[in-house]
Amino acid sequence: MTAGGSSSARAWQRMLSGRRLDLLNPSPLDIEIADIAHGLARVARWNGQTNGAHIFSVAQHTLLVEAVMREQTPRLDARVRLAALLHDAPEYVIGDMISPFKAVLGGDYKAVEKRLLAAIHIRFGLSPVLAEEITRQIKEADRGAAYLEATRLAGFAESEAKRLFGRDPGLPEATQRDYLTPWTAAKAEKRFLARFRTLQV
Repeated sequence: MTAGGSSSARAWQRMLSGRRLDLLNPSPLDIEIADIAHGLARVARWNGQTNGAHIFSVAQHTLLVEAVMREQTPRLDARVRLAALLHDAPEYVIGDMISPFKAVLGGDYKAVEKRLLAAIHIRFGLSPVLAEEITRQIKEADRGAAYLEATRLAGFAESEAKRLFGRDPGLPEATQRDYLTPWTAAKAEKRFLARFRTLQV
């Protein structure tokens, strides 16, 4: 039974913007950046198993990934940076699951995630499916961010983080202090939206 008492399955979610997003067949027209920012700022990375007074949100993680990419490739096109900022955007409706659990769930979860990401890309003027080189760059920055989060926030030893996520991306210490201090949901949402507006040229 659904929350409304009906026996029929419901595959959409109502957003604060008033949009109803079909999770199985998402339309770019039902996607709003304000909904994405609000949702991601309230989804915890690492299942909430991080140090700090606040959760380390997916919104803050995506900003960290984009900062790592900016450090690694300073002259990278703004559209590629926007793709990096949005790489986990589907999690505003499907949540964040740690990689080991995603592996257990298998293909169905990935299929839903890919359809959502393609719709998000279309909504904001990106290719539904990114070029392999761009995907590789984003994944590398994502792994660098995961290394920093694991060692600074989630209690991993450096040796274990290196084995699982690769090398330290070498962000300046001041940048690390900023991006790796868990923010309030309101701050994460505001900074995500601000960065999005900067990159959407």
